[in-house]
This record gives sequence, structure tokens and C-alpha cells, in this order.
Amino acid sequence: MADREQPVTLRTRKFIRNPLLGRKQMVVDVLHPSRPNVSKDELRSKLAELYKASKDTVSVFGFRTQYGGGKSTGFALIYDSNEVMKKFEPRYRLVRYGQATKIEKASRQQRTFFLFLVMVAAERLGRRARWGRLDVACGCMLMMLRIGKQRKNRAKTVRGTAKTKGVEKKKKK
Repeated sequence: MADREQPVTLRTRKFIRNPLLGRKQMVVDVLHPSRPNVSKDELRSKLAELYKASKDTVSVFGFRTQYGGGKSTGFALIYDSNEVMKKFEPRYRLVRYGQATKIEKASRQQRTFFLFLVMVAAERLGRRARWGRLDVACGCMLMMLRIGKQRKNRAKTVRGTAKTKGVEKKKKK
């Protein structure tokens, strides 16, 4: 018998209708005695069926399994419409449900390094920087050294199994 066919009981409590945010919010208790856990996707479809809503308007998060298993508790939001969900739901959860795309960013250190470069350029143009000239120069140099080391270490590693050059080097030793 597959895990998905095992019985699962959903119980909702602390149910609140929130008209300002256009949603119903509740705490969900999931009883799953013969299963290790229940997927969020399956919970979304069961809650949508239970409350006569579309699966796309249901958001579940924050599930913790009780010690010993068999019971999980989390939070669920059922929005009135898809537009309201996109307006109020955090972007990372919309990405999880496939309703938004993830924005790729550089690492935090690279972004702060860029900020330092902008400040140095502003100071060279004669505009006043937020910190003193010495602080900006020292901070910029430290960031350049740190990022240089990171890039060097990243270049050292061989990623993926399809790269034959890295494999050949290992075999020669």
C-alpha cells in the first residue's frame, strides 16, 4: 500500500475569517498514524476540497511533527481569490506554489562590495559619502580581498560529473 493511500485526518482550530486580507486563516492538526509525514501539496488539495476552494488559493506553512510522529500541526490560509493571494502572500511562498518566479541575486557580500564601490565613486566626484574617506577605502579593500578569495576558491572546485578535465586530473595522481 502506497503512502498516499494511507488515511489522513485533518482538524482545523482557531478558525478566523479575515475580510481585510480576503482570507480564512486557521491552525491545522494533521493526524497521520501510519505515515511518516504528509506533503504540503497533498494538504493543500485536501483543505481546498474541505473548504470548497481552489488549490491555487490555499497556502500551508509552519508544520512541525510531534515527537513520536503521528501528528503534525501547522498553519493554513485560504484566500478568496488568486489575485488577493498574489497581493498579500510573501513572494517566497508564491515561488513554492509555482505562482511566481524566483529572482536570482548575487551574494550579500558582493552586493555590499558594489555599495562600497558606488560610495568611492561618489566621493571621487566630490559628493559627500556617508562615512569618512579612510573608512570607505579600508572597507573597500577588505571587501575586495574577501571577494577575491571567494572567487578563487569557487574556481578551484570542479562542479558536475560531466566535466572530464577535473576527472582526468584526479586520475593522473
